Amino acid sequence: MAQPLPTPSGSIDAHAHWSPQPYMQYAEQQGGKVSGGVPSPLMYDLEARMKWMDSRNVKMHVLSLSGGMPWQWASLDAADKLARIVNDAAVEAHQNFPERFIAAAAIPMRDPKAALREMDRVAGKPGMRAMHLPNSVEGIDYLFTPQYEPIVARCEELGLPLLFHPLDGEPNHYGGPERLAGPNFIYNSLGFPFETATLAVKFIYSGYLDKYPKLDIVLPHSGGCFPYIAGRLEHSIKKGAVEAASNLKSSIRDYIRRFHYDTLAYYPETLRFMIELVGADRVVIGTDNYAKMDVEYPNALVESLNLPAGDLQKILFGNAARLMKI
Repeated sequence: MAQPLPTPSGSIDAHAHWSPQPYMQYAEQQGGKVSGGVPSPLMYDLEARMKWMDSRNVKMHVLSLSGGMPWQWASLDAADKLARIVNDAAVEAHQNFPERFIAAAAIPMRDPKAALREMDRVAGKPGMRAMHLPNSVEGIDYLFTPQYEPIVARCEELGLPLLFHPLDGEPNHYGGPERLAGPNFIYNSLGFPFETATLAVKFIYSGYLDKYPKLDIVLPHSGGCFPYIAGRLEHSIKKGAVEAASNLKSSIRDYIRRFHYDTLAYYPETLRFMIELVGADRVVIGTDNYAKMDVEYPNALVESLNLPAGDLQKILFGNAARLMKI
């Protein structure tokens, strides 16, 4: 049964990573790492996490894997088991703390049939309110291939939002490892926003947004570059440069509002621009906690904007509550 709507005294963080200990232990047995180095205890210690949340006025986390998710390196059998382990742990976390944790289910993306099986296994289980997917794998936009489209269709049918996150690892660096590799972290600070912009545009030009009108999509990292290049996309259509344009049913401005965006923009000016462009009803709290690019105070950036009270409440908890059917 869905839990009551969180009160205005706390936010819902829709971009909060975790790595339960059984999942990390099994991944290490398989020779892989899933946490990007030594993880913060807050990645797996839910009691400590709740104390951290309480001190920052966060009511609920939507638990999801980080960019270190294992689908690239794990064997098919290991990927199946890793997904089951993390999803069962998420159900347990929700059952133990139903007002604090819900989850975006992990599915083994290298095998679309296995991904669908795991999706069907966990759909409807306590606390499972979304699906968590990598943007691409080794530069391949797998989701827009025929064998993966049933995953998109099934998520729309089940009413499960898609939560995306780029993958770590040099084979997944945007533009190829020779462009963004090196010690300066630009594979993340530049590459991840490019990844998300590419994903959003392909959802539009593929026709998926028209074909699946009830599908909800949450873009991480404040939409990456997408909100800031949307005008350029619109102009390219007007100039006749987009072959897919004749099949599109809406304008780019309309498609912008088909997505939801988290607040992980870092600059208040950037976040204000995005809210004005997409609307306060399309924005949710997102923090990247507890990964390298996380933020210490989840609500602080949006609260600094002095938005109307109704808009602030939508962003802090109302929009995520609606999306996740809380």
